[in-house]
Amino acid sequence: MNQDYIQPNEWSIIEEGFDPKRVKSSESLFSIGNGAMGQRANFEENYSGETFQGSYIAGVYYPDKTRVGWWKNGYPEYFAKVLNAPNWIGINIKINDETLDLNTCKEVSKFKRELNMKEGWLARSFEAILQNNVKINVEIKRFLSLELDEIGAISYNITPINSDATIIYTPYLDASITNVDSNWADQFWDVLEVSQQNQQSFIVAKTMKTHFHTCTFMQSTIFIDGKELLVDAINQKEEKLVSSTFQSEIKKNQTFSIHKFGGYVVDRNHPKNALIEAAKEILNKAVSFGFENLLEMQKQSWAKIWEMADISIVGDVKAQQGIRFNIFQLNQTYLGTDASLNIGPKGFTGEKYGGSTYWDTEAYCIPFYMATKDQSVARKLLEYRYNHLEKAIENAQKLGFKNGAALYPMVTMNGEECHNEWEITFEEIHRNGAIAFAIYNYHRFTNDYSYIPEKGMEVLIGIARFWHQRATFSSDKNKFVILGVTGPNEYENNVNNNFYTNYIAKWCINYALENIAILKLDYSTDYKRIKEKTTFSEEELAAWKNVADNMYFPFSEKHQVFLQQDGFLDKELITVADLDKTQRPINQKWSWDRILRSPYIKQADTLQGFYFFEDDFSTEELARHFDFYEPFTVHESSLSPCVHSIQASKINRIEQAYTFYLRTSRLDLDDYNHEVEEGLHITSMAGTWMSIVEGFGGMRIKNNMLSFEPKIPKQWNSYSFKVNFRNTVVKINVQQNGTHFTVDGNEELTILVNDKPIKVVSNNLVTV
Repeated sequence: MNQDYIQPNEWSIIEEGFDPKRVKSSESLFSIGNGAMGQRANFEENYSGETFQGSYIAGVYYPDKTRVGWWKNGYPEYFAKVLNAPNWIGINIKINDETLDLNTCKEVSKFKRELNMKEGWLARSFEAILQNNVKINVEIKRFLSLELDEIGAISYNITPINSDATIIYTPYLDASITNVDSNWADQFWDVLEVSQQNQQSFIVAKTMKTHFHTCTFMQSTIFIDGKELLVDAINQKEEKLVSSTFQSEIKKNQTFSIHKFGGYVVDRNHPKNALIEAAKEILNKAVSFGFENLLEMQKQSWAKIWEMADISIVGDVKAQQGIRFNIFQLNQTYLGTDASLNIGPKGFTGEKYGGSTYWDTEAYCIPFYMATKDQSVARKLLEYRYNHLEKAIENAQKLGFKNGAALYPMVTMNGEECHNEWEITFEEIHRNGAIAFAIYNYHRFTNDYSYIPEKGMEVLIGIARFWHQRATFSSDKNKFVILGVTGPNEYENNVNNNFYTNYIAKWCINYALENIAILKLDYSTDYKRIKEKTTFSEEELAAWKNVADNMYFPFSEKHQVFLQQDGFLDKELITVADLDKTQRPINQKWSWDRILRSPYIKQADTLQGFYFFEDDFSTEELARHFDFYEPFTVHESSLSPCVHSIQASKINRIEQAYTFYLRTSRLDLDDYNHEVEEGLHITSMAGTWMSIVEGFGGMRIKNNMLSFEPKIPKQWNSYSFKVNFRNTVVKINVQQNGTHFTVDGNEELTILVNDKPIKVVSNNLVTV
């Protein structure tokens, strides 16, 4: 049974009624972020019930020593963790000496939580009767500023409604935090200084091992019925905690409010010895703006993002809410302002996966950022990998590869591999292919070739060298094989000749060779520089080509399909429809041994290859593979439903595509995989965007032109979206009876619609 307590709403995520069993799930769903930091939707006041505290700073991590029972050569030394950072949101509250705690209140009513995605804020309101019988009304709003991305702001308002009351607010900073997912219960933070100056408080701390220096800070102002009280707080300091206390006698029906400003400054952006000065500066700025003005700026910042990124669906509120939630969380996680950052699979919403970078960025996120932002944002994501090329070469060397072969890590913070499950770290080598594919995808979409001679070619050479060395010549098959791998379908480990891995290996080599030829012809200076730096020879290129030309792909004559891997047909092929529903999800019900022997597929594997390289296969071949594999797919990877939705659209199974779309867009809202309390699936949210734009919208690049084959589910009256294609913004509005195209500004663009060229000019509606 999926959860269903989130109210359908086009622009907001809304929860009504307080249920302690939902608290951890809601802490994930109502998370907020601004690209530089983020936090789970923990309560500001004390909460003694079950909760998962989480505040995170982008790019600040700790190398948690690997924990394995039996060390093997080549194991990564550590698993990188995005750290739970010192908590700045806390406000302890006492009312007539009774602590406000929703877990111990006699009664909690009218509880409502709202994440307003249009304007970028989180609100909560409730009435409560405390153990001392004081009844209060509480209204809270908070946000993390996009404009001043080191600051967050909280407005907390209490109104006693059955008596006068003495109310005490104690806002605090707390550095005694830990990570839920720590391997050895290490101390991650070393507190260097706790200080208070006037109304401002600071905790300077550094991470152990990685030595990131941070300053967590706060300043608060208080109000009665909206009028500011100029009172000095009672300040207190401990070893890892600093607080300020404000007390006031409040009449019945008066409102006592606190505005708390807090956040982080980091030595990634400021000198180590000037963090408190930087914190003072940002606090002074925030306090001078005030809560309401900062909130107004927040609304404007989000309006600007939505202007380009929104997808509007008319006639289906749950579908609309789903896509906006996905787009909102992607923008909360990464805005492309810092080339040293990347997109973690959980973003700022939890600790699973360490918050590091996976192949998800290249395979799923780059298309979203290319089309909804300036192309420089996608280019930064490519440069992130170029900057880690030396580390990728080191990673390959540790495993015995040589001559500049590069194996990009499965999981990374700084280019080093930091994932310690054997079948992922050493076998899931297909990630190398996604990094090369992203370079191709970027050039295909933006027409900006400059990245390849400047940086990308070196990456492609390192990757081609890896595939050349990783393939083995089988005299039995008279072909090159790739042994002992795990494909995107992680429910098959240590298999031979995974179709997707072999196909992308062949493609990477051919793509590298093709670009070396282009550079030799048209970019001779870059060609000479790269040849000298990487020392490739004509003999080496010929050896690569031999591997690509003679790659083996397992194929079933009986079923007329490529096999996921050599042994797939040896399995007992019982479809998911015949699997007892009480056994789902199998990753929570079955042993790993049983999963590996089963035919069940975690995510599209062969179909992932058909998605990337669809021009190499006919629609009939796609339909045949879809019909063969989808019945065995349990979609227990967040990255599975979006690819299936796109493929189902392509073969005109619109009802099926719609079902998959709902699953990908509401994966977290409806908690399909029963794990949302651990955090959201941020990178798969970009796949949700693709399932509309590339799936129903049919957007592709064909003959170097933007192309659409629009389709629409019967549940929708219409849907519309924009794409920034080569600096021209195209708006597409798909209705049941036709599709409208317009372009912004004084542009004109020829696009393909159902393979026919159509000229679209500025502000002139073209209907197809």
